[in-house]
Amino acid sequence: MRRRTVTSGGLDEVLDSLASAPPAAPEKASAPSPAREREQDRERLRTEFDFELPRGYVDDGGQVHRRGSMRLATARDELRPQIDLRVKENPAYLSVVLLSQVITQLGTITDVHAGVVERMYATDVAFLQDFYRRINSEGHTHAAVTCPLCHGSFEVDLSGGRLGES
Repeated sequence: MRRRTVTSGGLDEVLDSLASAPPAAPEKASAPSPAREREQDRERLRTEFDFELPRGYVDDGGQVHRRGSMRLATARDELRPQIDLRVKENPAYLSVVLLSQVITQLGTITDVHAGVVERMYATDVAFLQDFYRRINSEGHTHAAVTCPLCHGSFEVDLSGGRLGES
């Protein structure tokens, strides 16, 4: 049996060619009403989510970074770790590589790389893994609900609080 190897350069070329396909021509429509615009705002895809780490990342200067943001993962984010040599050698490293790609900011740190995630406390990594799963598998952490008694509409945050809180 012959084994096929894929390099990251080859993956990037394929994904870039798919991404560069021309978009469909926009349709002409009449101006939406203000009520329709509010509804469209609610329906827009939210792609970045804020979080607060239970313990916090301590940088080289001793500063603790707890607040950050994570973006939704793309197919490329999910595929890239599969060809990473560190992941091939140690499959447990997959979450480190994946998290480093989708965390957009951590405190004042805007370049979050695998080395940053490696140095986080285990409780913070577990928190981020759960947060990643919730925003990517379930789509979002907020749900629109209607009270069965008064029929009032409101939004509920399904993500809960910190560990141990509901």
